[in-house]
Amino acid sequence: MEKITFADFELPEKILDVLADQNLFEPTPIQEKSLKPILSGRDVMGIAQTGTGKTLAYLLPVLKTWKYNKNGNPTVVILVPTRELVVQVTEIVKNLTQNITARVVGIYGGVNIKTQKLLFDNGCDILVGTPGRIMDLAIDNAISLKEVQKLVVDEFDEMLNLGFKVQLANIFTMMREKRQNILFSATMTEAVDAVLEEYFANPIEISLAKSGTPLEKIEQISFKVENFNTKINLLEHLLKTDTDFSKVLIFCNNKKNADYLYTKIDELFPDEFDVIHSNKSQNYRLNAMRNFEAQKVRGLITTDIMARGLDISDITHVINFEIPEVPEQYIHRIGRTGRADKNGISISFVTKKEETLLLDIELLMDKELKLKDFPSEVKVNPVKIASEKETVVMKNAHTVKLEEGGGAFHEKKDKNKKINLGGPTKRNPPKTKPTNRAQAKAKSKAKRKK
Repeated sequence: MEKITFADFELPEKILDVLADQNLFEPTPIQEKSLKPILSGRDVMGIAQTGTGKTLAYLLPVLKTWKYNKNGNPTVVILVPTRELVVQVTEIVKNLTQNITARVVGIYGGVNIKTQKLLFDNGCDILVGTPGRIMDLAIDNAISLKEVQKLVVDEFDEMLNLGFKVQLANIFTMMREKRQNILFSATMTEAVDAVLEEYFANPIEISLAKSGTPLEKIEQISFKVENFNTKINLLEHLLKTDTDFSKVLIFCNNKKNADYLYTKIDELFPDEFDVIHSNKSQNYRLNAMRNFEAQKVRGLITTDIMARGLDISDITHVINFEIPEVPEQYIHRIGRTGRADKNGISISFVTKKEETLLLDIELLMDKELKLKDFPSEVKVNPVKIASEKETVVMKNAHTVKLEEGGGAFHEKKDKNKKINLGGPTKRNPPKTKPTNRAQAKAKSKAKRKK
């Protein structure tokens, strides 16, 4: 059977030339499934695993029908959940439109809004941004959304997980009703379904794989490990004994643990690793990503901020240093490797407490991870970090039991039932105060006689 190529979709020659320069000739399954429905003009809801080419799946048909707007207001808006994704998608759009006249602007929070307003001085055709910053600029009248013909919401489920529902709703009301909505999500959740029902008209659903389906080209391995500090010893062992660990992405569950791991790994492998999380400045994060992409550093230690959508090529290993509490997040993490039909390896370090979390992941995928023996040469470090220490329960803690039906009222103890006879003044008859001048004089006279 003859393979389908991008040329079969009658894309503009100028865009086909750019794809050819990147050796892209054949669409991925999600791209092949999405092109025609999006070109039909109807609302589209795409469900696809991470790393399957969703960005080109919506960009190519959108760019095919795009037309220059002399008013200088955006006709295409692409919403993504993170600043890193804004940078990545903006670069892809600018690359695809390098031979046409489209004005592309990418915006996100965390930088001076006045500086970003200047980006619109020469007009904007395609706007890429995070919901909060786009809403802020629209409220300030720095941009108008009234002429948007195509709205793309990428990583829709993550948008809702991050609490962007209010911003999304406001942005929808700022746009004209007659527009095409193109939504892509890695998972179909109840929250996604509710927003679809409320705001979008019977979108065509394109589903490449059920939620939670792992990428087949990723080998998934697990090690049972005593605790966090022993995981550091295991990671050191793997990095020192296997040269294939050349481009490694390491996930922790929070910023504090990511920073702690980085300080330890940087001592063992000076200047070979970097760390990224939401407390790092935007410039720092972008420089770290560029250095990692260019392999100036061997690996990145990060949180789930790097789990969604980011396309960093040739990652050899994804290490779940800690098991994510949300099973779907595991799918997004490991999807950073094994991209573009290449093989990848994911390794999960699992403590006793994390075994339940791993079981939930395996049930979601309907697939068990390959369990490897803990290397005998790796030392077990008995020292636990703060989050691993058990809560101290005080012995003989005093508790007050209420009688049945007592509520806030209870009977007095026996010692408190005694009648208070008061002090001496209450035991002796009280001295009466004179009630008028005559009585006062008589009392005074009686005292003098005595």
